[in-house]
Amino acid sequence: MAMQTLQHGSKNEPTNTTMAKQETKKTESKRAIQSLTLAIVVPVSLTMSIIFMFGSGHKYHALDKPFWFPPLWFIHSASLGSSFLMGFAAWLASAHGGFHTHPDALPLYIAQVSLSIVWDPLVLVIGVRLLGLLFCVVNFGTLVLCYYYFRKVNPFAKDLVKPCLAWTGYLTIVSFKLILI
Repeated sequence: MAMQTLQHGSKNEPTNTTMAKQETKKTESKRAIQSLTLAIVVPVSLTMSIIFMFGSGHKYHALDKPFWFPPLWFIHSASLGSSFLMGFAAWLASAHGGFHTHPDALPLYIAQVSLSIVWDPLVLVIGVRLLGLLFCVVNFGTLVLCYYYFRKVNPFAKDLVKPCLAWTGYLTIVSFKLILI
């Protein structure tokens, strides 16, 4: 009878191995949340700081634009959304080992973030439209390559790049039309 009580008590109590596995899972979860936060906050905060530092483009407002040109608030909102989506896609790719198995993906992602940040002050504030078009074309190319690498690692990450591709394609068309105005 005492043996049954002893065995019954040991089944309900967690072992050291189970507790260690739970602690490991908690630690991994905490690190995953921290890396996700970092992957999203860095590009979004960089984009937001560029928007706040350079403000509204008076040169862009002064142009006689076609009706299909986006207002500044939409450009800024879509740029923030694109930064968020690319940060999340990059995190998904890195969480599945994408930056280790494809070492070209990380420099491409960094180039994409840099190019997308530079377009706003370059075209909207300074008014250098031809250089803005060049940056948009190169940014579109880096996004296509990010799509290619992310597709190999995580199918959902590649799907998050698609709206960014559409937005950058639209900005490329807007930049081209700005040259002609």
